[in-house]
Amino acid sequence: MVILAAISTYPVYARHFTSAVAQAWTVRNEMHFGPALEGVGYSLGLDDLSISAVELTVHVGDSALLGCVSQSTGEKHVTKVDWMFSSGKHIEDEYVLFYYSNISVPVGHFQNRVRLVGDILHHDGSLLLQNVEETDQGNFTCEIRFQMESLVFKKVVVLHVLPEEPKELMVHVGDSTQMRCVFHSTEEKHMSRADWMFSSGEPAKEEIVLRYQRKLRTPMGYSQNWGRFLNRVNLVGDTSRNDVSIMLHGVKESDGGNYTCHIYLGNLTFRKTTVLQVILKESRTLVTPVALRPEILGGNQLVIIVGIVCATILLLPVLILIVKMAYGNKSSVTSTTLVKSLENTEKACAEKHIYSSITTQEVNDEEESSGKSEATYMTMNPVWPSLRSAPISPPDQRSTWGMAKTEQAF
Repeated sequence: MVILAAISTYPVYARHFTSAVAQAWTVRNEMHFGPALEGVGYSLGLDDLSISAVELTVHVGDSALLGCVSQSTGEKHVTKVDWMFSSGKHIEDEYVLFYYSNISVPVGHFQNRVRLVGDILHHDGSLLLQNVEETDQGNFTCEIRFQMESLVFKKVVVLHVLPEEPKELMVHVGDSTQMRCVFHSTEEKHMSRADWMFSSGEPAKEEIVLRYQRKLRTPMGYSQNWGRFLNRVNLVGDTSRNDVSIMLHGVKESDGGNYTCHIYLGNLTFRKTTVLQVILKESRTLVTPVALRPEILGGNQLVIIVGIVCATILLLPVLILIVKMAYGNKSSVTSTTLVKSLENTEKACAEKHIYSSITTQEVNDEEESSGKSEATYMTMNPVWPSLRSAPISPPDQRSTWGMAKTEQAF
């Protein structure tokens, strides 16, 4: 703050600041202010220094245009362009790319992913960053120096990196799906054209899905569907933001394949490919929870299943022993019951034999006694005198005679 006050109070000293001192001062202040500068263009009030900062959010795997265009109206040529990166983790800045004497050289781990795409003759030192990585999140600083000038134009791009969007989409027959295609840029550069192409993956010619062209008098432009995609594809993206995302309706089985989006911004072309997999309606009913089980199992569920299996294996011998003991007890009880049943049967047979013998003997005795009585009766019957022929005698005499006769017969 003291330096700022001194410079603003004594502008004479500002003209004698070397570019190196000014650069060092601005770097320290950028690291200090950080996100407070986001999205704001500002000046320190110096004749030889301009600083601005913007924010940009992209996904892993996307491409991003980091703009760096000087607003100077002078005709002086650009002599040097430097791009630096800082992750904001108290690590020294590293070079991304530098331009000098009509030669641009990418360096470090950005070597195969960056290139200078701006028009140097028009004070444009914009940088194209491709295949964005998670570690690319941080501050990208651009510095443009001019011939025979101590003026340094500086711009900071704060890059935020989000997780990667899915490159493969799965959709059922008859459903609709959206395929995104956005070109991220800090500059208000409008695309001139965008194409969506389809390839089934077989060695065949690509088919046009949708074509967008921007007319001079129609800012929104117009889009056309082609071939078998006619009336089934809509442009749903905001073309003013270089978003040409599409919606595919009534998906067919033959729609499975690669969909490639091309966005043209002057001599710059952005490309993105999405793979679409189509699932038949019948397969939706054939999929069972058991078949999907391996995909949705978490770590805790696997541990539980393994524990159950191990416990079952350990308890199996115990279960077998218990079953054997139970079977042995059941066999002993059955044998004891069988023995008792046999003993009862033998006793019953013996008693039946005894009772049968006794009954037979009693019956024989009765038959013999009855036979004897009958025989006696038969022998006694003829010796009885007839009541008509026997003389009437006194009762005493008749009874005595009768008894004597009976005894004689016996």
